[in-house]
Amino acid sequence: MRRGTRMDQAKRIEAKRLYWEGMRAVEVAAAVGCSANMVFKLMQVSPWPPRRRNPLRLSLSEREEISVGLESGESMRSIARRLKRAPSTICREIRGQGNRQYRGWRGDERAEKLAARPKPRKLESSPALRKAVEEGLARNWSPQQIEKRLRIAYPDNPAMHVSHETIYQALYVQGRGTLRKELIKHLRQRRTARRHHSRTELNGKIPTMVNISERPSEVDSRALPGHWEGDLILGKGQRSAIGTLVERSTRYVMLLHLARGKTAEHVRDALTKKIQKLPAELRRSLTWDQGKELSEHAQFSVATGVKVYFCDPHSPWQRGSNENTNGLLRQYFPKGTDLSVHSAAYLNHVARELNGRPRQTLGWRTPSEKLNELLR
Repeated sequence: MRRGTRMDQAKRIEAKRLYWEGMRAVEVAAAVGCSANMVFKLMQVSPWPPRRRNPLRLSLSEREEISVGLESGESMRSIARRLKRAPSTICREIRGQGNRQYRGWRGDERAEKLAARPKPRKLESSPALRKAVEEGLARNWSPQQIEKRLRIAYPDNPAMHVSHETIYQALYVQGRGTLRKELIKHLRQRRTARRHHSRTELNGKIPTMVNISERPSEVDSRALPGHWEGDLILGKGQRSAIGTLVERSTRYVMLLHLARGKTAEHVRDALTKKIQKLPAELRRSLTWDQGKELSEHAQFSVATGVKVYFCDPHSPWQRGSNENTNGLLRQYFPKGTDLSVHSAAYLNHVARELNGRPRQTLGWRTPSEKLNELLR
């Protein structure tokens, strides 16, 4: 082979096959009819082992036919009919290089490179992206929140985009530990593997309660702010509790410090104190489950002007925003722990952190941003 000439693709494939079967570079060169130096260069630019060719994929000869067809002005559909392939297959193949630049050997080499395993992982090869993901996890953002916020922050930079599944795999999957394992503690469930979970609903019979079926339709539309959903999250042995309030339109969160206990009187006083701090346009209604802790709802409504509606038994989806938020709060207040040890200041800190998290249902804006927007 003359100096400066290029080894054709068929010989390249054969040379790689022989090399990976154990032949020395000099022996490979003699077998395919090239210099040993060309074999060495081939292994530098194409270091992956030759892949086993699936008959469903385009072959080198088919790619050469595509190249010949394009040079003669043949349409992609005509080439597809001649090769008995789908037009979309031909279109994808050509799109990798373009109609005028397409060459069969280059397409075959590109396909071999794309099929090579293992592939370099995005978080490993991009320190800037990995740092952004770790910062998001350190702020207790979920992988999906990190994914969406990166797309908002870097709309024209795909190198800074990553899927939430990639983040989970970097934390969980053995052999893919790109991210520091201590960051798992910032995930909501703090588990080493993902699994389904269920929740239970508190129930009780409340005197003079108004059922959710009588709640105005404007509450369902979430068009106006000021309609809240509430509940308690319970601590170890159900001896301690924290009250949770979620605004339906903005998902804004407020937490009730129940240092004196979770009796109806104490819950009423804490609710009244918290709600009365809000402007009038944010005090419209409250939806609660049928827990006895709100049996003094009538006194609460008189003091605040907020109407109270009660869900049907065993129907947590009727206050879904609050149920979702309670699940998020378990990251800060795990089940089976004493909740009375947390101060009011810490509860306010947790509420601020949740209100600063981007939410999918808000178009990846935060509850605080959404609330300020509606109030303006």
